[in-house]
This record gives sequence, C-alpha cells and structure tokens, in this order.
Amino acid sequence: MTASHIDLFTIDDNGQFQLASAGQVIEAALAILDEKVMRNGLISAPADASAFFSLRLGSLDHEVFAAIFLDAQNRVIEYIELFRGTLTQTSVYPREVVKTSLRLNAAAVIFAHNHPSGVPEPSRADENLTKVLKDALALVDVRVLDHVVVAGGASVSFAQRGLL
Repeated sequence: MTASHIDLFTIDDNGQFQLASAGQVIEAALAILDEKVMRNGLISAPADASAFFSLRLGSLDHEVFAAIFLDAQNRVIEYIELFRGTLTQTSVYPREVVKTSLRLNAAAVIFAHNHPSGVPEPSRADENLTKVLKDALALVDVRVLDHVVVAGGASVSFAQRGLL
C-alpha cells in the first residue's frame, strides 16, 4: 500500500483534532530539531549543521547571520541569530561575534547565513568575512569549524569545500 500524502493533526483547545497547517508542521519540525541539537548536542558532521541551518534559515525572506556555539568537546552551548539584514545583505560585526563567543565560553563556532535569492553559492564577500571572523576568533582560541550558506533546501559548507 502506498500513500499519496500524509495528514498531520493538532489538538485544539477543546481536545478536538484539527488538520495541521504548514506553519504548524514547520514549527513542530523546528521544535524537534531544537530538541535534538540543543538537548543532545547533536552536531557531529557538516551535514548535521547544514540540515539544522537549512530548516532554521532557508525560507526567510531577509538575510540572517547565525551561529552555533560549541564547548571544548564540540557539544552545543547555544544557537543564536546574531544579525539580521535586508533581502541581499546583512552587516556582521566581528567584535560582537568575539564578545558573544567569550560570554558563552565557547571553544568553537559554526556560522551560517542565508541567501534569500535562492542560490547558496558563497560570494567573495562571504569568503572574506569568514576569514576575518576566523582570524579574530583565533586570537581568543575559538575555532571556526564551518560556515554554511543556505538557500531554500540547498546549502554549501565551507568546510566541505575546503574554504576554511
């Protein structure tokens, strides 16, 4: 038996089942993902980070620069959306990234940002920013493990491309 689609339901305030909206399904998926990442510290490969960031940032209509901060054993400390921008750009301040890393006592970080244009290919500016952040964080012994660029469901990992 094959199913052409799957119906998902929620329970309303009266205890009645209601067909879940797309937004409710996405919200539930994000909650499950947050649980796996934040509670279990489950970022063990570039593919894990790419999947997490794709769900978090892939459908936004403005650029967001985010990071997952990790401890010395690469366990997740916190996910933070650090900067928000416009359709085509966002300003990222290395000083603020360093301050946040130190405040969280992070040993490593994985960066990500989205391209609302739908094309995840990193720009030259993305590469330059990553180098600036990597150099700044190296001064305080924080490693940059990856920078993921997401667009829709697609992503590009700097680590997998050898750009770090």
